[in-house]
Amino acid sequence: MKRPTKRRQFIAVLPTLGLAPCLGPLLGIGAGWLLTGCSGEPSSGPAQVKWDRDTDARCGMIISDKRFAAQIRDPDGKPWKFDDIGCAMFWLAQSPFNEETANTEFWVADYRTGGWIDARRAHYLPGSKSPMGYHFAALAVPETGTVSYQEMKQTVLARGK
Repeated sequence: MKRPTKRRQFIAVLPTLGLAPCLGPLLGIGAGWLLTGCSGEPSSGPAQVKWDRDTDARCGMIISDKRFAAQIRDPDGKPWKFDDIGCAMFWLAQSPFNEETANTEFWVADYRTGGWIDARRAHYLPGSKSPMGYHFAALAVPETGTVSYQEMKQTVLARGK
């Protein structure tokens, strides 16, 4: 039975096979492809939230209630995560950009499904007990009693905190 070729023996044989000139570029392309695939999160769309580990960018609380989470991706593509839409609204009000700035993305968790929806297109149900007490739950479709993004924003900012 023939023993498998060891790595050193294989590399020593490469020049005789005429593959040595191709090996460097191939390895470089392969390594680049692997590193690109492992470079982390994409620069757009909702970022992955590590529930019960990630903290709110404004208040520092651990993000654990999937029904009220929010996140903002700034114009540079960096995600900022929040445990409550109210924290996101105040953080955004103090940032050098706003929700209308180009390449700014604003996501909220749908209270019913947990999926991410565009915060500016969501409908907000007041009165829901939320982690930081701003009392708004986001919904993808309107229901009786929901308010628009602008109405929610005005209410939260007028309340202060």
